[in-house]
Amino acid sequence: MLSTFYTKYKPYYKDNLKLAMPIVVSQLGHTLVHLADSVIVGHFAGTIQLAAVSLVNSLFTLIMVIGMGIAYGLTPLIARENGSKNYDECGKLLSNSLIINFCTSILLYGLIYLGTLLVIDHIGQSPQVVAYAKPYLGYLGISIIPLMIFQTFKQFTEGLGFTKQAMYVSIWGNVINVILGVIFVKGLFGIAPMGVKGVGLSTLIDRILMATVMAVFVMRSKHFKLYIQKFRITFIDKVRAFKIVRIGAPVAMQYSFEISAFSGAAIIIGTIGAVEQAAHQVAINLAAVTYMMASGIASAATIKTGNNLGKNNFTDLRRSAIASYHVILLFMIITALFFTVASSVLPYLYTEDRAVINIASQLLIIAGFFQLFDGTQVVGLGVLRGIGDVNIPTLITFVAYWIIGIPLGYVLGITLGMGVNGIWYGLTFGLLTASVLLFLRFQKRTRLLAKS
Repeated sequence: MLSTFYTKYKPYYKDNLKLAMPIVVSQLGHTLVHLADSVIVGHFAGTIQLAAVSLVNSLFTLIMVIGMGIAYGLTPLIARENGSKNYDECGKLLSNSLIINFCTSILLYGLIYLGTLLVIDHIGQSPQVVAYAKPYLGYLGISIIPLMIFQTFKQFTEGLGFTKQAMYVSIWGNVINVILGVIFVKGLFGIAPMGVKGVGLSTLIDRILMATVMAVFVMRSKHFKLYIQKFRITFIDKVRAFKIVRIGAPVAMQYSFEISAFSGAAIIIGTIGAVEQAAHQVAINLAAVTYMMASGIASAATIKTGNNLGKNNFTDLRRSAIASYHVILLFMIITALFFTVASSVLPYLYTEDRAVINIASQLLIIAGFFQLFDGTQVVGLGVLRGIGDVNIPTLITFVAYWIIGIPLGYVLGITLGMGVNGIWYGLTFGLLTASVLLFLRFQKRTRLLAKS
């Protein structure tokens, strides 16, 4: 029976993984930037500045995923038009997406500069942590502009099935970020030590380079000549812009509901103490690595779903989606076991502070459990985006994280005195809720398509 089951889905495993692996690496690029920042600061600048990284990443990531969600609206549209062999439309969609994303990046920078930098003094955080956080956040805020340009061309190429190019750019970008980060933070080659501010500067430089390389590649590569014939940098129209935003805005909300829940958890933990906040940063940073890998598999599921929808091939659409669920479950079981077994060792990547390590090792065991739910919920979202179903899933994410996850975490962690562990238990239950509800939604929608 198992062999028959495997044979049924084997072609989909292969196709999905071939498409997903480069996306996984490029998706990891965003998380590895923050992971590198945390490791460099934790070893060279100390626990207080590591807590500052935790605070800033919690705030900035929320802003960043709003932009990434808007940019993501391009991918399923490109996949669908490519499946229908409507190549001219791809270039027109790229033009609209670039303008939308650039304008979005300016608005998000304004939100960071005028909003977050003012609010940060009034959310109950340690004054020492806030003092280090402000200049770091300032550099990251500017970096949202080149990041959104990079995302535009990345989502375009991935929608067409060209996934390796963004992967290579992300790999080299992270190498540059690490090298510059160490130089700036520690103060090498005659440069004065900059502390946490140095990783902010290195990230800004890295993202400018990545945006430039990706844009030049798309405009000059022979692979995309057929698709960009109708591309004009000033071309925008209401119909296509609405199509992109109609998908991108709910995706941005989905991202923001989940990430804001973790950001809210970080702020609540910050009211407990800087050590707990630093430990949260260690554990959530490692969990974010596996989440972004799952997000890459989900992105591949979106592309495959969009292609099959464009071809009206609903049987392959459903089987490919189910294969993505199988892959993510296997992957997350492996990472859960790894987090559990290595829970007392992994925190040493970030710090040698024993108090931070002891708390972080407990959180990693909890993270091992929520990996399963985090992976399945993001794949469910990916498949549903591929068929254009974004509104109900957005409501599901809001309920799961803000009606269930955060309130439960606050009650367990603060009211009942379970501390940072209790807050993480609440987040885990929120992820479980999202996973189950999105799977039920996936089953309903894809079965209807398969019968049509």
